[in-house]
Amino acid sequence: MKYFSFLLLVAMLLAFRPAADERKPTIFLVGDSTMSDKPLDKAERGWGMYFRQYFDAGVRVQNHAMNGRSTRNFRHEGRWAKVLGQLQPGDWVFIQFGHNDSKQEDTARYAAPQTAYRQNLTRYVQEARAKGANPVLLTPVGRRYFDEKGQRKDDHGEYPGVVKQVAQAQKVPLIDLHETSWALYSQLGDAGSKPLFWSYQNGADNSKFDNTHFSAYGAERVAQLVAQDVKKLNLPLARHLQPLAFAGKYAFDLPVVLQATFRKDTFNITKYGAVADGQTLNTEAFRKAIEACSQRGGVVLVPRGLWLTGPIQLKSNVNLHVQRGALVQFSSRLSDFQLIKTNWEGEDAVRNQSPISGFDLENIAITGQGTFDGAGDAWRMVKKEKLNPGQWQRLVKSGGVLDAKGTTWYPSASSLKGSTLNKPWTLKAGQEPDFSQYAGFKDFLRPNMLSLQRCKQILLEDFTIQNSPAWTIHPLLCTDITVRNVTARNPWYGQNTDALDLESCRNGLVEGCTFDVGDDGICIKSGRDEEGRRRGIPTENFIIRDTKVYQAHGGFVIGSEMSGGARNLYVSNCTFIGTDVGLRFKTTRGRGGVVEDIFIDGVDMTDIAGEAILFDMYYAAKDPVQTNGEAQGLPEIKAEPLNAGTPQFRRFRINNVICRGANTGIMVRGLPEMPVQDIEIQNTVISARTGLVCQEASGIRFQNLTLLPADTSPVLEVQNSQHISFDILRYPAGAELLLRVSGARSKAVTLRNTDLKAAKKGVEMGEKVAKKTVTVSKR
Repeated sequence: MKYFSFLLLVAMLLAFRPAADERKPTIFLVGDSTMSDKPLDKAERGWGMYFRQYFDAGVRVQNHAMNGRSTRNFRHEGRWAKVLGQLQPGDWVFIQFGHNDSKQEDTARYAAPQTAYRQNLTRYVQEARAKGANPVLLTPVGRRYFDEKGQRKDDHGEYPGVVKQVAQAQKVPLIDLHETSWALYSQLGDAGSKPLFWSYQNGADNSKFDNTHFSAYGAERVAQLVAQDVKKLNLPLARHLQPLAFAGKYAFDLPVVLQATFRKDTFNITKYGAVADGQTLNTEAFRKAIEACSQRGGVVLVPRGLWLTGPIQLKSNVNLHVQRGALVQFSSRLSDFQLIKTNWEGEDAVRNQSPISGFDLENIAITGQGTFDGAGDAWRMVKKEKLNPGQWQRLVKSGGVLDAKGTTWYPSASSLKGSTLNKPWTLKAGQEPDFSQYAGFKDFLRPNMLSLQRCKQILLEDFTIQNSPAWTIHPLLCTDITVRNVTARNPWYGQNTDALDLESCRNGLVEGCTFDVGDDGICIKSGRDEEGRRRGIPTENFIIRDTKVYQAHGGFVIGSEMSGGARNLYVSNCTFIGTDVGLRFKTTRGRGGVVEDIFIDGVDMTDIAGEAILFDMYYAAKDPVQTNGEAQGLPEIKAEPLNAGTPQFRRFRINNVICRGANTGIMVRGLPEMPVQDIEIQNTVISARTGLVCQEASGIRFQNLTLLPADTSPVLEVQNSQHISFDILRYPAGAELLLRVSGARSKAVTLRNTDLKAAKKGVEMGEKVAKKTVTVSKR
């Protein structure tokens, strides 16, 4: 009886034991220092520290790699036995050795490539497989060795080849990290690959440069390479790779941004003569503190207080830190700012120098919870229509001058004079200006508040920046930019006061920011017309997330100066409240440029005055929300020949957008010679006055779309567009007309899984539209 009871208990335990395929597999990382965990207070990192982030919750990762270990002493020290003791069927073991096996002078570690090294790798594979685990061999990650000509030097001898041979002989997956890491080094070049390694960082102990061990940036880039190869090899483990919200995109596709690093040395501006009385002009004190700090690198400290100053110029290896309670107030005396050659709206130009600027710098930051005020009211014109009568009267009485019509106020006669000229700031490409020619209208040439040109490794974090003369934050031709928890505030009537303009920049992260301004919120640019095309540098590889935009012309915007193109932008978890347009993509003939591979997931909007989602290739260079007295209606569009100035919008993926309140839900307006192409909008709910307008478009797919327009005659308007599909469309019951199709070029419009009977009339087609243009079907 006892024996029977024992068998019954065993059977019950087996019955309730999770099946092998239900158990979370563990990835065991076995290797040396290039893979191992490192103390977070040190600069050095191993790639295994970042590998977990590329997988979902269905797997676990254990990092057993250890500094200084080879295939020989990893086993002799019992580390491999510890791994074997935990291995379960279905687990994975990533095995990477070679850096220390080659140390012939060290008998505890040395393993000759063709004998001991080969034998040890073979044993690791066979013993892991005997436990039911899945071994994966990795060649040793490359050491960064370039010769005098900048060409790759041999760095591992026979060891990578032996790994490949063992993988082939044992029929196990191979990740050739030696070659993929060298492909990365070669792509970045001798100088560009240095930041991958910890000893090249500012402030690191770099008496001897280390070309083997990674910085945080390098370790993450290498972990990315391994995850990408898991997918390329189509390992069963690949089903646990962390997906993004877009088909075929994964966490390893996201750009990795090189962060700025600084020594701990502190340079307090008070030690250089700064006085926080709101009266003393501290321009020279800022200059001296920044100059002293740049000699070694460190932090320029701006303590609590009111600091009046003229323009501040940053220098490399300087972190300008404004403490909580610090207000840096820029001078309202415009003579404190000199004319310089710079760039405006994508073209070479003469403007006044910016309150904060930096040119050709590396490793710079502005941090802290203080505030910068640009005294923008001293620079900006104001339109009468933007203010109520009382505000307008007070402004006029404060001084300044009015234009001939009395509808625009200017802060000075010099500013008014500039407004009467045709783009007086413009320079021909490469032209050197004669600044004396601009003296009569100097005040009109408003500067951007924070201008960074051709800079690398930028950190902007925590501060508030407000009252800008023109654009607020403008990185131009910069790389590796992090903008985190920054607040930009400008009056809603402040013309050209965009919050953030990323122009021809590469690699960046924008997160946790709050923008409330008088023009576009988050704006992507890359130059204007012929000059922008000649520059030919797109804005690319940016993550933009967890950011709020209040009053602004657009929440997330691309264009209209996008002649160099834009690509690989990832926008997620953003909120737009009261913007004129939500997602705003604008261009026009003459711009040229290609905007492609734009991924947007998770945008919530309320009280949008214009379009919730707008693609406009006929941008008229005026406010998107028409004010009283302006004519309503769309301009007539006629086809023109394709040329270098023909812009392109293609491959946008938009997912999970919610909008409560807009004038128009979705508007897509391409050119007859170049339609908006390959756009996918999924899982979206929009309530608006009118529904959807789609003109001159091709390959536009809407899936799981809810449109709730007040005006339902029609819900959907399609004009001269092809291959337009709606799959699972919801709309108000009793709608007057669901779909109207017009234009002789319209074809292949499809409604799937949509109840046409909920509308009083389902489909209406224009005279020139073929009868088979619209197809209604179910799956």
